[in-house]
Amino acid sequence: MPLASAPVVLIANPAAGRGSAVERARAASAALARLRVAAEVCTPQGPQAAVVIAREAAASGVTAVVACGGDGTMHTVLQAVAGTSTPFAILPCGTGDDNAHQLRTPGEPNAWAAEFQAALQSGRIRTIDLGRATADGEQRWFMGVLSTGFDSCVNERANRMSWPRGQAKYLASIIAELGSFVPVPYRVTVDGVEHADTGMLVCVGNGSRYGGGMLVCPDAVVDDGLLDLTWLAKVPRVTFLRVFPTVFRGTHVRHRAVRTLRGRSIRIEGAGQVAYADGERLGELPVEVTVVPHALRVLDFRLP
Repeated sequence: MPLASAPVVLIANPAAGRGSAVERARAASAALARLRVAAEVCTPQGPQAAVVIAREAAASGVTAVVACGGDGTMHTVLQAVAGTSTPFAILPCGTGDDNAHQLRTPGEPNAWAAEFQAALQSGRIRTIDLGRATADGEQRWFMGVLSTGFDSCVNERANRMSWPRGQAKYLASIIAELGSFVPVPYRVTVDGVEHADTGMLVCVGNGSRYGGGMLVCPDAVVDDGLLDLTWLAKVPRVTFLRVFPTVFRGTHVRHRAVRTLRGRSIRIEGAGQVAYADGERLGELPVEVTVVPHALRVLDFRLP
């Protein structure tokens, strides 16, 4: 007999991991079956189809919904599962997988299935907070980091490029943006208190990481009921190039040009700027961000 009466639904992005996400989802499903956990793999053709499948799965009372792909896939499936009682998990198959790392999720399908089954069997399900952002009149959930400024401009430029592909595209975009980026006059309101300054970037973290391991909000915790804000003020390009790499260690917050704030409700205004969350485009500023405590139930993978 299966361990759970309802199946686990794995939603695999056919484009994620250069096409490997579906293969890894099927491997994880087979491993779950060997552990007496019923599972089925769905391969939606596009984000809207993924949301429909996830929403229907959650409404039907499945044991859990699993996003199989990168942070973009996670973000898409999250829109349907957030705020429900359905447990959520990630099978990381992307390039950055920052949110899977935040949840300490293994990537190898057999190891993932073993941890998933152990968490399910012992009832290890925890609740975490989510960010809820409103931009261009549309409301979106996010798990990790919302960003504006330099890195969002890099994303905008990369999205317009047809060549090169993969990580090379983003490297080319970073180099190009360094030559043209102009610091932005920002107005940021945190829990009703207004702050104004010119900045290179402003990021809001429910989680701590984005961009494939950059600890942009190093002290952010996904279940503390707060959002962390990191604000890099206007600096010369040579200083920016010196400070930017330290974000991978989270030590950039020690620099005098970096300001950190914390709150439950944040509004960011900046002319001509775009917000991204979990690496996905939200829309032009202004953006309103609030934290929603206990908005998501996740399988608790207890890895070292």
